Amino acid sequence: MSTAQQQNAMVADERLHGGKEYGGINGHQSGMDRQMTHEERDIAQRAARFGYGPLAHVNTDEGRLPAFGGEFQPGSYKPVKDRKIANPAPLGLSAFALTTFVLSLINLGTRGVAAPNIVVALAFGYGGLVQLLAGMWEMAIGNTFGATALSSYGGFWLSFAIVLTPGGFNIVSSIEAEGGAAAFLDSFGFFLMGWFIFTTILLMATLRSTLAFFFLFFTLDLAFLFLGIGYLHRNAKGAPNPPIIKAGGVFGILAAFLAWYNAMAGILDDSNSFFILPVVHFPWSVQGKQRKVEKGERATV
Repeated sequence: MSTAQQQNAMVADERLHGGKEYGGINGHQSGMDRQMTHEERDIAQRAARFGYGPLAHVNTDEGRLPAFGGEFQPGSYKPVKDRKIANPAPLGLSAFALTTFVLSLINLGTRGVAAPNIVVALAFGYGGLVQLLAGMWEMAIGNTFGATALSSYGGFWLSFAIVLTPGGFNIVSSIEAEGGAAAFLDSFGFFLMGWFIFTTILLMATLRSTLAFFFLFFTLDLAFLFLGIGYLHRNAKGAPNPPIIKAGGVFGILAAFLAWYNAMAGILDDSNSFFILPVVHFPWSVQGKQRKVEKGERATV
């Protein structure tokens, strides 16, 4: 964007707000179309793509938010009018990311650590409870995908912690007492494969969103798949297959960093950062098609 366009965006900003505070989450815009000319609005929309201007952090499509991992939703949805609640997605993504990161390091056998006991605390307190709460808040703002995904993965971590709580619920010992160690490994493999199926369903809902959002679920899906196979297809000693479990750990690490990336994209804006993170919309997504049309229009001018 040229300097002249930036200056025009600032003029549009001043005309719209008269120097008053604004923001897509903390502030609200009213009478936007009545106060801005068509040219000013077009300039402001272009400026918003670079993270500044009067439309940088507001809903510009009739109150609907575009697909964006930072809001943890893969398509347009209409939030509660004049919502007072902050964006809960970065909190849920961060809770998921940290818990997944630690467990994946253990699956990789980092520094010889093999017992996942330390993850139990994280799974109860952060990946479980906090992520579940974030999912409930997503429901409050009208985000069906975010509510389903964050609440479900919060439930995953809580159930994971319940299974592995030492001496707490006796799930492992009771299964092994009935059918031996192989019975628990098979049961845990079924548990993981169920989450692989669920994550595949969510993955299908990200095919028209952004690369950052899609690859989060793609890598997580592969992590569940490899971990499930690792528990079901054991080695000669009857233990979870180490190479396959490590492959699951690698994809888990990637999923954790992609979750942090999407969380960061939802936190950073022009009020707290000198840059915003690119999320790259798919060319066939609604936003991708819209930008292609706008490029064609600019080329013909």
